[in-house]
Amino acid sequence: MTAEQIRKKFLEFFKKKGHKVLPSSSLVPEHDPTVLFTTAGMQPLVPYLLGEPHPLGRRLCNIQKCLRTDDIDKVGDSSHLTFFEMLGNWSLGDYFKKETIEWSFEFLTKELNIPLEKLAISVFEGEPENNIPRDEESAEIWQKLGMPKERIVYLGREDNWWGPAGKTGPCGPDTEVFYWTGKSPVPKKLEPTDKGWDEHWFEVWNDVFMEYEKTEEGKFVPLKQKNVDTGMGLERMLAVLEGKENVFETELFLPVIEEIRRLASKKDERAERIIADHLKSTVFLISEGILPSNIERGYVLRRLLRRAIRYAKLLNLKEKWYLDLIKKVIGIYQDTYPEVRTKETDIITVWQKEEECFAKALDKGLTRLEKILKSKKEKIITGKEAFDIYQSYGFPLELTEELVKEKDFEVDKEGFYQAQKEHQEISRRGAEKKFGGLHPPTTHEDKYQMAKLHTATHLLHQALRQVLGKKVHPVKSSKAGASPKAKQFNRVKQMGSDIRPERLRFDFSFERKMTDEEIKKVEDLVNQKIKQDLEVKKEEMEYEKALKSGALSFFKEKYPERVTVYSIDNFSKEICAGPHVKTTSELGKFKITKEESSAAGIRRLRAILE
Repeated sequence: MTAEQIRKKFLEFFKKKGHKVLPSSSLVPEHDPTVLFTTAGMQPLVPYLLGEPHPLGRRLCNIQKCLRTDDIDKVGDSSHLTFFEMLGNWSLGDYFKKETIEWSFEFLTKELNIPLEKLAISVFEGEPENNIPRDEESAEIWQKLGMPKERIVYLGREDNWWGPAGKTGPCGPDTEVFYWTGKSPVPKKLEPTDKGWDEHWFEVWNDVFMEYEKTEEGKFVPLKQKNVDTGMGLERMLAVLEGKENVFETELFLPVIEEIRRLASKKDERAERIIADHLKSTVFLISEGILPSNIERGYVLRRLLRRAIRYAKLLNLKEKWYLDLIKKVIGIYQDTYPEVRTKETDIITVWQKEEECFAKALDKGLTRLEKILKSKKEKIITGKEAFDIYQSYGFPLELTEELVKEKDFEVDKEGFYQAQKEHQEISRRGAEKKFGGLHPPTTHEDKYQMAKLHTATHLLHQALRQVLGKKVHPVKSSKAGASPKAKQFNRVKQMGSDIRPERLRFDFSFERKMTDEEIKKVEDLVNQKIKQDLEVKKEEMEYEKALKSGALSFFKEKYPERVTVYSIDNFSKEICAGPHVKTTSELGKFKITKEESSAAGIRRLRAILE
């Protein structure tokens, strides 16, 4: 069974169960400041999990692009990835445990023909201190479906609890399905060891029962509606169905892995997998307009790029090796995610520039390493020295080890990991000082401020379109002697936005720097609409009807058949699913704080509400 067949079979199965299909959201969560990337299909659905009605109803399903870097150090084993596709279905206050588990079982064993004897289950052991009971109900449902009792294990929060994505939000216990990929007989019991799970147990399905909300005080209170959030990793399931012991041997990776081996003069399985995974992630991130930088999303992209480049050096890949690999990734995904094909030039350009920049850092690092080696009386590089080279010039431990080994030196690996641990602790404390935790705070006041800034973004978008005006392109007539016609289009189109409680950031298409006069005109127009106390009207309608009504539609991804449209008087009308205020007078005073270039042909504005 191919990846596309699995995608199609999954959506068709849940459509028959009364679910509406959602498009994949962007990897950049527009309305959630607590995370840098979309890490799960439920993230865009948080308002609906908390009780807000969804335009498509209470049963939903989709295939979601996801990116996670929490386990980046595990990439290279049999199953961990940074970019992956998650197939999921949701109940927003509709069905609950019984239907969810039965449908999970039906899809796995009937639609995908996975034998029951190769499956095992984990459920939540409960937390009496938080008034969260042991999940006996899920265990009983699994047993009634034929799952042997000895292959059902109760585990704690670290293994069988999901969410929230940030510091607060919907969350709950889950039950997970594991598949035995090993060639040896299936163990009679599902038991974690001191070293973790046997890597032959693949987690292939997760049913999350979101019945709690974590508050700002750290308490777990029942939600007003019980929700279901399920997930099946496409890459892992494909490995299972193809009879592979790891995800890198499947059609979603093998063409890239084989190309790496063709271009390399050395062989290292872990390095091959890291390059393939990281390069794939960079293709998708760049296709969504993210560029390398030293902060936030750009920093993650830069880290993935440079990490892939470093491992490519370990394999002695040929010059410009990434060009062939980018084409392989695009070939795998172009039919499912067309944006990777349309952005191919941008992807290659970013890779070329970053490789050039990193090459200079590597040269400096080699010079530094040579000085250290010459100063040594004993043939050992201390852990601190190795980590300083890593931190300053991006040299991984493996690269340093290889370079010094040629001169009969060794590296104090334990000292390196200790220095790395100390650095991570300092960084963590710095993040807590800056954000109050690993993520920015999401208090009720923050959420209200974001709703105001989101509404201001709509006003800003329309103000830019009016102030910067329409551009006229003459179109030659095909008839001899006929007068040329003029075709108008607006030069301003939203290319992305990022909203935090303290500010908004707005990217838009425009070919030059704005003048001070233009910036002031935009500010004045937005503030004029704020003072007019205009109603922010919310409507739900068919997508085609929304377009015919004049609503702007500017995101790259496809829209569902029913959408939410927000109108501000006769001034602004957009298809949007973000939070908004009731009237413009709630916003206060709008002020643009910065105008700059974001990329070729794209300008970036930062603004606040005073």
